[in-house]
Amino acid sequence: MVIFSFLTVLALSASGAHGWGASGHQAVGFIAMEFLSPKALSFVQNSLGDMYNRSLGPAATWADEVRSMPDFAWSADLHFVDAEDNPPSSCNLNETRDCANDFCVLTAIANYTTRVVDTRLDAEQRQEALKFLDHFIGDIGQPLHVEADALGGNRITARCNGASTNLHSVWDSGIINRLLQQSHGNSVANWVNDLVARIKTGSFKSLTSSWLSCSSVTQPLRRDLDLQINEFLGTRAVTPLECPLVWGGESNKFVCSTVFTFTTGEDLCTGSYFTDAVPVIELQIAKQAFRLAAWLNVLFDGATNLP
Repeated sequence: MVIFSFLTVLALSASGAHGWGASGHQAVGFIAMEFLSPKALSFVQNSLGDMYNRSLGPAATWADEVRSMPDFAWSADLHFVDAEDNPPSSCNLNETRDCANDFCVLTAIANYTTRVVDTRLDAEQRQEALKFLDHFIGDIGQPLHVEADALGGNRITARCNGASTNLHSVWDSGIINRLLQQSHGNSVANWVNDLVARIKTGSFKSLTSSWLSCSSVTQPLRRDLDLQINEFLGTRAVTPLECPLVWGGESNKFVCSTVFTFTTGEDLCTGSYFTDAVPVIELQIAKQAFRLAAWLNVLFDGATNLP
């Protein structure tokens, strides 16, 4: 069971809504903490320090908090990848087509995977890499962070709990906030504890091995011949990895199967749409948290060390 200190509760209540929403991102971080191996756990705790209560949970929203600052404005496009597909009839992700100038969440994960273990970098730079990984491995699980249509749903008007918003916001935070109110006493801690229990002994336990079918932190993505030549000539700053594309492809499929199944005027935070969306969101949060832990375990302990 996850234990939350007073400082952790303060961090949860003080955060604004970002990315998955603060609640979703923090849930990814807190769940991941439950599955870290000794060396990965030690690095995380020492790197994040007291500022983040030595935990990936409070650190998970940092990347959203800084993206509007002048010094980090460059990072805004790293939170998503624009799948140029055709939902709801066709959903697919292609890194060559969709990751413009190799500057998207797929390559960001590859880049910060390299940087977090680079001992030539100072402690601040490695902490920054860790916080980006914490956030981006969560982001890639949100289906509309892997979709170009209507700016990832931002231009699609929607209703949530009677209020006007947009489809992207509904999936970032609207449904999660409603779920917390309805089923978890409006507590992220309660939700995290429930998801951890489902991973360890409950409904997710039988799925966890499939979540780690891709866990290599070094396996490059196979690209066409021209891109292979470019890589050989050194024109690419980051070598794409296979796993982020696999994870993004899984998320993108939900755009067709679940996200775009709404009816115009329908309140998406109630009724059948809400009922269908909640299992997808909980699956994606739990899955990406487990993968974040496994990713860090491989980097620092040499293996996933998970079932």
